[in-house]
Amino acid sequence: MHITTIALITSIIGLISSFFLVGIIPSLVSFVMGIRLIIEEKSIDIARILAISTAGILLPIVMYLNTFGLHLPTPDESGRNFYQQIMINNYSNLAKGLGIAKEEDTALAEENISDSDDEEMTYYTNTPKTHSEEAANSAGALASSEKLPEIFESLDSIAPAERNKGGIISIAPSDDDMPSYGGLPVGTLIVAQYFREDDHNANPILVLQNKSGDLCRYECIFTARDKDGNEMAISEKTVEVVRDGSVFVFEGRFDKKDLGGSIPDAFEFSISKRDPYEKDMSADVAVYTAVEGNSAILTAENKSDKKVKVDAYVLFFDGKELVDCMWMIPQNTDEVCLEPGSAASIKGDAYYRFDHVETFYTAYEAVGE
Repeated sequence: MHITTIALITSIIGLISSFFLVGIIPSLVSFVMGIRLIIEEKSIDIARILAISTAGILLPIVMYLNTFGLHLPTPDESGRNFYQQIMINNYSNLAKGLGIAKEEDTALAEENISDSDDEEMTYYTNTPKTHSEEAANSAGALASSEKLPEIFESLDSIAPAERNKGGIISIAPSDDDMPSYGGLPVGTLIVAQYFREDDHNANPILVLQNKSGDLCRYECIFTARDKDGNEMAISEKTVEVVRDGSVFVFEGRFDKKDLGGSIPDAFEFSISKRDPYEKDMSADVAVYTAVEGNSAILTAENKSDKKVKVDAYVLFFDGKELVDCMWMIPQNTDEVCLEPGSAASIKGDAYYRFDHVETFYTAYEAVGE
């Protein structure tokens, strides 16, 4: 067999196996062969070999950088080795980004909701709370408490038929001491606040309650500051429609590349509210979250005759510690929304051990989607 053919076959094998990291070795071999051949004979076939070999070399490198950045491999809390971390990080992110909703996932999510009494899950629908005024006034003190006040109900104590009627929340206090400060509109309460980071991101998270008496649109600007108070980066978020009494989430997302590779010394947040542009549809939507292994499957059902967009946040906890936060948008159309009378699921994989999740969502009419 001619050496050019051998080099071409080796380069193709290398590229294919590079999707599993090991292809970098045959790709290097075919690249060296290609260099030798191109010195002797310049042709399109040899240029093709070099191109395929280069792709096979770069792919594992990109996958590594996507997982660990410019750092050496470090073990994660799940005990996975560096190979498993790279594979899970790259391909689970790809699947999550596609947002593929399968009918079997929907069925599984509904089955798990009724059958998994050993899984601790908490849901908060965007409907008015039924707690007393005393409970609302006590909510702001939750972040500093050592145990959950009795006013916060556990989902496990509520019949399945009653789980999506609102007023259900069991936020654990944050054990993080990240300094943060900011402004809130009148009638808006902080229920809890968290801070989480990984190799790539630094994320402040606020859990808020609308007690203004009105239907509101909320906007938030997070500002990361250094030890001298200088602005390092900002993150802007919007929650389209929040009913009076409802609890909702703001998550600031900061890429560590924009923060000089480290975490800031403090976060500042500035929140404003105004009349919403969209029509609230939370009363016409049911949301369920099921835990499967190290993943959460969120299913949303649109019971209305209109297209609806559902914005959901799933918070993953290990005891009192927030270990992950995922923004999920279930969809079954190209417009990132739910068709009338339909349901869709979306799956999120957590990279850290957790023992329960909590779900918060808002829903509004998808006008123009």
